Amino acid sequence: MMSFSFSLTRTVAMAAVATAVVSVGTVSRAVAQTPSTIGHVERLDDSLNQYIASDTKIEVLASGFTWTEGPVWVPAKKDGEEGSLLFSDIPRNSIFCWSESKGIELFLQPSGYTGNTYYGLEPGSNGLMLDAKGRLVMCEHGDRRVSVLTVDGGKRTIVDNYQGKRLNSPNDLVFDQAGNLYFTDPPYGLPERAEDKRRELDFCGVYRVAKSGEVTLLTDSIARPNGIGLSPDEKTLYVAQSDPQEPIWMAYPLKSDGTLGQRRVLGNASEAMKEFPGLPDGMAVHSDGTLFASGPGGIYVMNPDGKRLGRIITGGRTSNCTFDSDEKWLYMTADDKLCRIRIAR
Repeated sequence: MMSFSFSLTRTVAMAAVATAVVSVGTVSRAVAQTPSTIGHVERLDDSLNQYIASDTKIEVLASGFTWTEGPVWVPAKKDGEEGSLLFSDIPRNSIFCWSESKGIELFLQPSGYTGNTYYGLEPGSNGLMLDAKGRLVMCEHGDRRVSVLTVDGGKRTIVDNYQGKRLNSPNDLVFDQAGNLYFTDPPYGLPERAEDKRRELDFCGVYRVAKSGEVTLLTDSIARPNGIGLSPDEKTLYVAQSDPQEPIWMAYPLKSDGTLGQRRVLGNASEAMKEFPGLPDGMAVHSDGTLFASGPGGIYVMNPDGKRLGRIITGGRTSNCTFDSDEKWLYMTADDKLCRIRIAR
């Protein structure tokens, strides 16, 4: 992840949720205590030891959410404010913040749907990212857009349509160093999903939004595009497909004109689906190019060629992951939990 200073202060953020109705009383908060652990690490190649030591445990930082997603690390500020993690709870239409000293705090609600009527089971924000100015950028299911949180607490729409037709429900996103945005747009946030009558696009797209604002459809051939990431040299775009009929992780060459080359399939999760719940979902790309990709039952660690090094097995539906600024920890959203595991290098 790119290292940015976060320009939205906690005071402003908490003011934005002053009228929040979501209770955090049912959430288990881990503050200054030894966290519980779950799962285990499955080692398929000795090179995994470069990232995860043999005695490393998966820590549970908080639990009691509904469906956690979209973790993003907020770097520590120069004034001494500690780093923190933001993540979505999609059904609760909320973004939460976790830090070592304070545990869990409600950060923003509503996060993805501002309407007054019922809007399905997954109305909130999904994928989160920081832009080059340190502002929080959100994929919003209910409002069907990608937006940015401004310094005064309001939101500004980055993209909500393609050629005049409303997006399905933006899911996950990634920025390149130049400030161009890539995002996926499956129908999961629509109340009736693919069959929803409000749907205006008859495909699920992967898009590029140039820094200038120009929107380009990169591909409409993926049945259910979900997680998305970039290689460190920004020559490869990774996309996860959450289609039970073809649950795969893919790599696309990024051409100089911004279009995609022929895809490579890095891995297939069909067999893993027989062991654990879940599908290929969000991902994080290490600075050396190694992929940490969520899938059935945990995080799948693989090299850029798709060689599987091992699995971080939470045992549950694991939606996404992200590194902290120094890549010392990998944070994972797993079903109703927020977890992390120590990274050795």
